[in-house]
Amino acid sequence: MKFAVTVCVLGTIFVLACEREQRDLQFPSEDTRRVPMIPVTDFHAGGSPPPPPVVKSPFEDNAYAMSEGKRLYSWYNCVGCHAHGGGGIGPALMDSTWIYGGRPEQIYASIVQGRPNGMPSFGQRLDDADRWRLVAYVQSMSGHVSSDAAPGRDDAMQTTVPESRRAQQPILFTGSQP
Repeated sequence: MKFAVTVCVLGTIFVLACEREQRDLQFPSEDTRRVPMIPVTDFHAGGSPPPPPVVKSPFEDNAYAMSEGKRLYSWYNCVGCHAHGGGGIGPALMDSTWIYGGRPEQIYASIVQGRPNGMPSFGQRLDDADRWRLVAYVQSMSGHVSSDAAPGRDDAMQTTVPESRRAQQPILFTGSQP
């Protein structure tokens, strides 16, 4: 009887002593989440426009956020048009050609505003954190994140190379200069 009680007590101590992985899921301050609306064309009233702001994606080094972005990419049926990054109805996201720009703030603007001829606006469907998670995942598709931060394996069968093993593609801007 004493042996069983001792085993139960030791088992409880071991279970309580185990420390689970800690994930920092706090979103950056309000100021870093605001991205200005980026115009689709370069037509401007008056003089030349101010240079576009440089915005760093808050989740570009966060593998968990990229994995969540990958999940959202499937849930919101981005796969339907962009396939798994290879393109189809919508443009490819794994190559070096970007119609509306491949910087984080440009990808964010495409998600929020939508684009002419097919891309719907997801501005009202996603909160800021989920938009940035999608941005981080889209950047990982063309190899623009470090390999240790790229999303992990997918439990579904894939026909493409995992994001963590893709070579970084140069971003060639083919649309109008924002």
